[in-house]
Amino acid sequence: MPSHRSLTARALLVLALALGGVTVAQVSASAAEDPDLGPNVLVFDDSMPQADIQAAVDAVAAAQVDDEMGSARKALLFKPGTYGSAEHPLQFRVGYYTEVAGLGRDPGDVVIHGKIEVYNRCLADGGTSNCIALNNFWRSMSNLHLDVNAAGQDGCRSSANFWAVSQASPMRRVEVTGANLSLMDYCTAGPQYASGGFIADSRLPFVINGSQQQWLTRDSSVGGWSNAVWNQVFAGVEGAPDDADFPVPPYTTLETTPVSREKPYLYVDDDGAWKVLVPDARTDSRGTTWSGGSTPGRSVPLSDFYVAEPTDTVKTLNKQLSMGRNLLMTPGVYSVDKPIKVKRPDSVVLGLGLATLTAQNGSVAVRVHDTEGVSLAGFMVDAGPTNSPVLMQVGPPDAVGGSAGNPTTLSDVFFRIGGPHVGKATTTLEVNSDHVLLDHIWAWRADHGNDGAFGWTTSTGRNGVVVNGDDVTATGLFVEHYQQYNVIWNGERGRTVMFQNELPYDPPDQASYQHDGTLGWAAYKVADDVAEHELWGGGSYVFFNVDPTIHAARGFEVPVTDGVRLHHVMTVNLAAGTIDHVVNDTGAPATTDDIGVPSYVVEFP
Repeated sequence: MPSHRSLTARALLVLALALGGVTVAQVSASAAEDPDLGPNVLVFDDSMPQADIQAAVDAVAAAQVDDEMGSARKALLFKPGTYGSAEHPLQFRVGYYTEVAGLGRDPGDVVIHGKIEVYNRCLADGGTSNCIALNNFWRSMSNLHLDVNAAGQDGCRSSANFWAVSQASPMRRVEVTGANLSLMDYCTAGPQYASGGFIADSRLPFVINGSQQQWLTRDSSVGGWSNAVWNQVFAGVEGAPDDADFPVPPYTTLETTPVSREKPYLYVDDDGAWKVLVPDARTDSRGTTWSGGSTPGRSVPLSDFYVAEPTDTVKTLNKQLSMGRNLLMTPGVYSVDKPIKVKRPDSVVLGLGLATLTAQNGSVAVRVHDTEGVSLAGFMVDAGPTNSPVLMQVGPPDAVGGSAGNPTTLSDVFFRIGGPHVGKATTTLEVNSDHVLLDHIWAWRADHGNDGAFGWTTSTGRNGVVVNGDDVTATGLFVEHYQQYNVIWNGERGRTVMFQNELPYDPPDQASYQHDGTLGWAAYKVADDVAEHELWGGGSYVFFNVDPTIHAARGFEVPVTDGVRLHHVMTVNLAAGTIDHVVNDTGAPATTDDIGVPSYVVEFP
């Protein structure tokens, strides 16, 4: 069998990989100058026979579409060019732990005539009923132009391009033309629920929100938006709906985004050289970064990166970082038995295919020194079976560093405690440096997973996100199921644009879920001594299914002062338990008398 590097641009290498009894076809498409990105990255160019590309992407989808708790990781990368045609569109689905990305400098450099879709998973009656997208996590699409072509699809499926996803499934730098984009799969049997989601830096047609409970769209343009369920937030979006009648519908619309920085991305330039573009930070931004030309930013040659493999030790990774190199982590699961230390300003740690770091022996997985301009993007961090004090720490406890003009940024960084295996961590993400930007974070203590891999005393996590630094901004903060406060914000002048939370499902009784005379813990806690803080569009949901008699006193807990402002916040009951108030002692209770009906507070105070 030829090696990866010996394949020509038209070559098709089919590897028989047994993955749950499914044979997976894997393409390696590489010219001589292309880097070796390992067996889990499939690189395509438009000179390849389309039948070969179609077979490869279909095989990955077949292996990944139901592999929610699996260990396989895949990246499907398309070099600049045109794929599919009016007569023969390229149509495929995106499963778990799969990244689909164009390798152009701009989204229009990669054009796909066809469909790139996510459908509901149907969980009963042989896959024909109980069809939902609530667990469609951990996948992405970015940096391409999708010209929707439904040729060959019948009836309902031809009516839109479906992206029925929930948390940790971002769409970035995508232009969609030719048909509506639907965030709900309305073509399957009910109930068709979805719990997303995140779009940034994209130009979209009419968008059907459908059943999506919550969503953040940032720095984009839309041709229209159909509806809202509980909490749909728009920041810096051209064509966004007006929010004057909130909460009917429950739109929250900011004219601009206070601070933004797009995720770094891999691309191939006109000479065939591989590079990473690190976009510039923006303030009060609106619309895409590429509407007036190429995205501004610094271009870093891939030779400045160490291309990491899952077999690499932390010692190897830290040595490369200490030598001044950046990290490109190829898809797979990495065992991390000591912290990966990111010390140098402007360092980039970029994952492909949702590369996953698993903490071992109670280690902190990632420590970022008190510096500026670091970009961490596109990877997951899992807790291991021995408790870690924290999974990722940005700045030491006494941090004073950071830069407003060059913020350290976390983009599409996802955390998990439990699910595929037992996990334990006291705190998931601790931010100590100033001027940090959290752009799409999902910190998840598992509410389901493999047998024996989740539960109140099995996979434990006290707090999800703790912010101690000043001037920290979060755009798209999803934090769920932690056993005490899900978010604690101690720093001054913090800002959050769109917060989503579910309280833990599994407290065994009220005695286990209370403190200092207060029932439960708020989802979002702003410290009592904070003078300035602002949140736009926040929701906390309750489903105490182990003991439905449990109460949480409030969803949000903040000091009462003019400098702390909450806009458009809500709680909702999902079928069990009670949240007594929305903010402090304000707002009607969320009870089983009104399942699925939010209790809103428009402005606080």
